[in-house]
Amino acid sequence: MTGVVFLDKPQGMTSFVAANRVKRVLGAKKSGHTGTLDPMATGVLVVMLGGATRFIDFLHTHDKAYEATVRLGITTDTLDIEGEVLSQTETSFKTSDFESAMLSFLGEIDQVPPMYSAIKKDGKKLYELAREGIEIERESRKVNIYSLELTGADESKQEFSFRVSCSAGTYVRSLSSDIGEKLGCGAVLTALRRVEAHGIDIVKCKTLGQISDMDVVALDTLLDYPCVTVTAAQAQRFSNGGALDRCRIHSPLEDGICKVYSPENKFLGLGEADSQQLKIKRIYSET
Repeated sequence: MTGVVFLDKPQGMTSFVAANRVKRVLGAKKSGHTGTLDPMATGVLVVMLGGATRFIDFLHTHDKAYEATVRLGITTDTLDIEGEVLSQTETSFKTSDFESAMLSFLGEIDQVPPMYSAIKKDGKKLYELAREGIEIERESRKVNIYSLELTGADESKQEFSFRVSCSAGTYVRSLSSDIGEKLGCGAVLTALRRVEAHGIDIVKCKTLGQISDMDVVALDTLLDYPCVTVTAAQAQRFSNGGALDRCRIHSPLEDGICKVYSPENKFLGLGEADSQQLKIKRIYSET
């Protein structure tokens, strides 16, 4: 079994475990995923199966969209409701107060990644260090918040919901915490749902209980590169790991990475063209 599945990840499960569940359900030999979701979070998780796992690094990083709920007046070590409470205070903010603070983060902003994240420092993931009680200084980085829309409010609970469209690498937990800091009371994320990632909308995703062989999508449909078709002899050479002379390729070919197809329109893998050759970037196989 080789291909891609669009999973609606359930709450309370790591992305790694969710990908493995898909692997077992469909009888695949290997699995991987793109874009880790916190165990608390639900929503779009792109799961790669079989030979598709070798192409994870070649998926373009698209913008993402989330639906989130924030509670004011609480701070935790993880920036979400599942962490250890660090502070708690009574608040009485109006919906307009929250919306005003939220909208101040529109556009390009500097964001400090949370300690509980999969970012690596000296080969070790930050959340591994955090679990050891180690906190290190993290450099802020530029992220883009394209849109923010208030979608719900419960002033009695001091909980507010919003939808955010943002660039890859944005942490909604950090955004929620920053909104709380802006209001001077702190805040934690109480719910998070990714509704778009890698160009995949949540409506295309299936739950673990719904997934079947019919939901496996061909890998090459997700690879956003130009296509080139080669001859039968060239296809055999490419599949055996041999570079192709560019002058002998009759299909239009631009410099850079491209998807390579046989005359029968069979996806062979990714090549990279320069002025002389079409070199092997990654060969596609079912395993």
